Amino acid sequence: MSDRTLRGKSAIVGMATAGVGEAPGFSAMELLGQAAVAAVAEAGLKMQDIDGVFAATSSHAFPTMSVVEYLGLKPKFFDGTNVGGSSFEMHLLQATLALDAGLCDAALVCYGSNQRTAGGRLVSMSEPQWHETPYRPRHPITAYALATSRHMAEYGTTRDHLADVALAARDWANLNPEAFARGPLTRDDILSARMISDPLTKADCCLVTDGAAACVLVRADRAKDLPGKPVYFLGAGAANHHRSIVAMPDLTTTAAAESGPRAMDMAGVRQADLDLVMVYDAFTINTILFLEDLGFCPKGEGGRFVADGRIAPGGDLAVNTNGGGLSCVHPGMYGLFLIAEAVAQIRGVAGARQIADCSLALCHGNGGTLSSQCTAILGSEAAL
Repeated sequence: MSDRTLRGKSAIVGMATAGVGEAPGFSAMELLGQAAVAAVAEAGLKMQDIDGVFAATSSHAFPTMSVVEYLGLKPKFFDGTNVGGSSFEMHLLQATLALDAGLCDAALVCYGSNQRTAGGRLVSMSEPQWHETPYRPRHPITAYALATSRHMAEYGTTRDHLADVALAARDWANLNPEAFARGPLTRDDILSARMISDPLTKADCCLVTDGAAACVLVRADRAKDLPGKPVYFLGAGAANHHRSIVAMPDLTTTAAAESGPRAMDMAGVRQADLDLVMVYDAFTINTILFLEDLGFCPKGEGGRFVADGRIAPGGDLAVNTNGGGLSCVHPGMYGLFLIAEAVAQIRGVAGARQIADCSLALCHGNGGTLSSQCTAILGSEAAL
């Protein structure tokens, strides 16, 4: 029987982003601070009300210490768990546990990066492991290219299927004024783009941007007394099978096949109940793999599932409505931006990209080289 003791126990009451795209002149911590201050203000709280801190960054060895010092906080509970881009979906679960246990009363989850303007290079936490180094991989791209090649060989997935993912992301981004990459993008543009790591071209790879995001959670019984429309935590699940891509048990199946069912069991929902699906699309193959592993289509059918605009605006399934890591924002670790878009859609404030009657959203984070997987389910008051 599913454990649903945490279902609906916490709610996001403040959410903000900052410096999305390019933010020259600001450090990673300054951008994080901007998002944190805005999220706390939206929640109707003061910074000194924050007594729980959850953070992971790609530029701070001790992120919670750095955040606490910079923001002048004195938390009763803090956690710097870093499992890559999925850290923030994990932080929603950890913050809910801490709130439910009475270890804190107002939890801040935050991230910031100036990756683009600081160097304009891909900064990866997925450094090669000792058994990979002799092959001189370019990580994380080489790892994802390996998984892509295997999926193509086993299931007949094509570069046209990968292009469908990129096209859908750009179509959503063109409805999002905050998205970094906007404008026309054709199938020919994608298929003729410069090859980076066969079979992945530049168009199959995520952006390299600046950006910060933060959210504030409180216990559900307090949420209604605050000005921001609450978005409730309904469930989460995590799974991790490997660190190095060469140790991945099956290159075509990720641990999302375990984290997704755990999250949906806790939330008491099925795939058909979900109005929005936000998956970590660091590369086009990610969206295909995660839609399969999360149960939206059978294993091996992901490429055909995304064809013909099925996940684009007006399609059957709303996926990555902000434009994703491929066309909206990807500042090194993207997981908190999945949550930001889910909150905007559930609150009904997503503007031109707003989907109708959004009450339930799935956010799926990915860390490392298809390594750590964490799924979280968020919902409106009507979903409780």
